[in-house]
Amino acid sequence: MRRPPLRLLLWVEGFMNAPSRLWTVASVLQWTSQQFQKHQVDSPRLTAELLLAHVLGCKRIALYLEYERPLEPKELQAYRLLIQRRSRGEPTQYLVGAKEFYQRSFLVDARALIPRPETELLVDLALEKLPKAHKARVADVCTGSGCIALSLALERPEAEIWATDISKEALSLAQENHHLLGGPPNLHWREGNLLEPLLEAAPFCMVVSNPPYLSADEMQNLQREVRFEPSLALDGGTDGMRFLSPIIQQSRRLLGPGGWLLLEIAEGQGEKTTQQLAEAGYVDILLHKDWAGLCRIAQARWA
Repeated sequence: MRRPPLRLLLWVEGFMNAPSRLWTVASVLQWTSQQFQKHQVDSPRLTAELLLAHVLGCKRIALYLEYERPLEPKELQAYRLLIQRRSRGEPTQYLVGAKEFYQRSFLVDARALIPRPETELLVDLALEKLPKAHKARVADVCTGSGCIALSLALERPEAEIWATDISKEALSLAQENHHLLGGPPNLHWREGNLLEPLLEAAPFCMVVSNPPYLSADEMQNLQREVRFEPSLALDGGTDGMRFLSPIIQQSRRLLGPGGWLLLEIAEGQGEKTTQQLAEAGYVDILLHKDWAGLCRIAQARWA
C-alpha cells in the first residue's frame, strides 16, 4: 500500500502541538479542512466534521452550536490520531464506525464492504416488486454488513428474508446491525457459499445480490481507501464474473415461477450479464443505471 506523502505526515505530526494556541471547534475544523484539501483528501470539510463529531460524541449539526468551545487535550489527541489514520488512506466510515444506508445508520468496519449509495437502487427495485402485505420469501446473497437484507426486512415486515455470506466475520457484523436495528424477527442469517445454504428454504420469490464483481485489472488499480476494504468482498476474478455467473445458475433452482433475480454489477458487465441470463432461461431482462448514469443493476424473471 502506498505511504502518504511525507509532507502530509509532517503536518499531522505537528498538528496541535503548539502549546500556546487555544484550539476551538471552529479553528480545528478550519485547520483540518484546509490541510485535507491541500493534500487531496476526499470531501475535506465533511471529513473533518465527521471525525470531530465522532471524537466529541455528538452529531455534526451540534458542532455549529459550539463553535467557540475549546477542545480538551484528550479530545485533541483523539482527533489527531484519527487524522493520522485518515491521512494514510483509511476510510472515514471505518474511523467513525458507521455509514448511512437507506435512511438508517449501520455499523461498519473492516469485516465487510462499506455500503454504497448506488446499492440503494437495488433495494428500491426490490421493494417495487414486493407488495407490502405479501408474505414473500427473499434471499440476499453475499450480504456483507447486512444493509440490503435489513433494509428489506424493515421495509417489508411481512416478508421472510434469508441472508448468506461465506465470511464468518461479515456475518458477525451483519448480526450486530440486526441487533442495533431492533432485531426484526423476519430475518435469518446463514453462513456458506452463495445460495448453497438456502436449498432447504426454497422456493424464493426473489434473489438479490451485491456480490464481488471487480475484475483483476480493477483490483490492481483500486483507490487507496478501497484497499482497506476486504478483498473477499471486492474480487470478482479475471473478468469480474466469478460470482455473478454461479448466482445466475444457482438461482434457477431456488426461484419459484416468475421469481425475480436482481444483481448489482460493474459498468461494462451489462452485455455479458444479460447474455448469461438469457442463455440460462430468464425473461424480462433489463438493465438499470445508477444516479451517475452507469449501468448498475441487472434484473430478470425466472419463467
